[in-house]
Amino acid sequence: MVEEEINGKMTLNQPAGHLEPDESLIDAVIRETKEETAWTFHPQSLVGIYRWIHPRKGETYIRYCFSGTVTDHDPNQALDDDIYQALWLSFDEIRRRQADLRSTLVTDCFQDYIDGHRYPLDILRN
Repeated sequence: MVEEEINGKMTLNQPAGHLEPDESLIDAVIRETKEETAWTFHPQSLVGIYRWIHPRKGETYIRYCFSGTVTDHDPNQALDDDIYQALWLSFDEIRRRQADLRSTLVTDCFQDYIDGHRYPLDILRN
């Protein structure tokens, strides 16, 4: 998890971000995780694809949730400017901090992971 400041409030989220020009989705998830947590992420499966509409702004967000492993933590790496810290939390701890979550997609992703949702990465075409 990452704790980040959004509009002056500390929120919890999974590492997330955007695609760079000519970057694959897999490359983006590896890069964003490294930039926001200082861990190297090795995606192994797609857990789900989620659509969320911001209740006040009306903007639509699409989230791709991946599962995998992490290695090679660099404790000296600076995190992205808006990231306060990366932290490990159990699902129970995440649910207890529901009010701090960036969106409901955070718990949706974890619940789908716990429920065994896994899709092969080769369904994603670049």
